[in-house]
Amino acid sequence: MSSDLDTLLGMGFDKHKAELAVKESGGLQDALEWLEINQHRSHEEIVASSETTASETTATAGDDRNAELVSIQAGNQARSLVCNECCKKFRSQAQAEFHASKTQHVDFAESEEEISALSQEEKKARLEELRQKLAEKRAGMSEQDKIDKKRNEEIRRKSTKETQDIKEELKKKEQLKEAATKRKEKQEEIEAKARIKAKIAADKKERELKAEKDKAKREGRAAPAVASATPTAAITPSPEGSKPASAYTETRLRLQTSRGSVQKTFPVATTLYEVAAALTKETGGEVQSFTQNFPKKTFDVVDFGASLRELGLVPSASLTWAQLLDQDLVER
Repeated sequence: MSSDLDTLLGMGFDKHKAELAVKESGGLQDALEWLEINQHRSHEEIVASSETTASETTATAGDDRNAELVSIQAGNQARSLVCNECCKKFRSQAQAEFHASKTQHVDFAESEEEISALSQEEKKARLEELRQKLAEKRAGMSEQDKIDKKRNEEIRRKSTKETQDIKEELKKKEQLKEAATKRKEKQEEIEAKARIKAKIAADKKERELKAEKDKAKREGRAAPAVASATPTAAITPSPEGSKPASAYTETRLRLQTSRGSVQKTFPVATTLYEVAAALTKETGGEVQSFTQNFPKKTFDVVDFGASLRELGLVPSASLTWAQLLDQDLVER
C-alpha cells in the first residue's frame, strides 16, 4: 500500500486524495480510476460523501456476505463480484464498496469468473495515460490562469486611467477656482485702495475748507462757499442731467492731449486701463495717470482696473493725462 501511495505522490497527486484513493481502492489501478473520477471534487466533499453513503454501503456489504456464505455452502467458488446494475466486475470486496459509494449502486452478486490482474506493460500504459491527462489538465489551468491574469491587468489599467482622468479634472477645477479667487482678491484690493485714496482726498479737502473758514473768521470776512458739482455740469452739459448715473450705458470723456482736446464715447463698464490703451494706440505715448480738473482728482495705475462707472466718470468727464518719459511724469 505504501508503494502505491509513493507512486501516486510521485505522479503529482495531492497527498490527501492519494491516501483516500489507496484506502478506498484495492490496488494502483483502482486508485488511479478513483482519482480520475474524483479529480474535480475537493477533499472535504469526498469525505462528506463517504460518510453519507457509509451506512448504505455497510448494509449492501452485509447482504453480499450472506450471499457469499450461501454460495460457498452450495459448493461454488466465488472469484469476483459483479454489479447487476451496470455489469461491472470487481476482484475484491473493497472495489465493490468503492463502486457503490461513487455510483450509488446497491445490487451486487458473486461471480465465478476470475479477473486477471494487469500486467506490467498494462500498468505502465495506464500510468502514462493518467500522466498525460494530468498534464493536459494542468496546461488547461495554466492557460486559463494566463487569460484571467490578462483580464485582471486590463481591468487594473482601465481603473488606473479613469482615476488619473478624475484627478486631472479635479486639478483643473482647483486651478480655475484658485485663479478666480486671485482675480477677486486683486479686484477687492484695487477697490480698497480706491476707497482709501478717496477718503484721504476727502479728508484733505475738508481740512483745507476748515483752514479757510478759520482764516476768514480771523480776518472778519465771510466763509467761502462749499464747492459743488455745478461747474462740472456747466463744462460738460447734458440734456439728460436729471437722469441718475446708474441709468446711463455710455459716458463721454474729453481728453486733453498734445494734439488738442479729443472727445470719445465709451461704455460705462469700460475700465480706465482700456481708455489708456485706446489713447496709447492713438498717440503712441504710454499713459501713466489721468487727472480730473474738477473735482480735483488723480487716477493712477491702481485705479486702472476700475470701470468708468465705479470711478464716477458718468455721464461725462474732462481728463488730462500724464505720460511716462525717462522715468519722470510729464503733464501733457
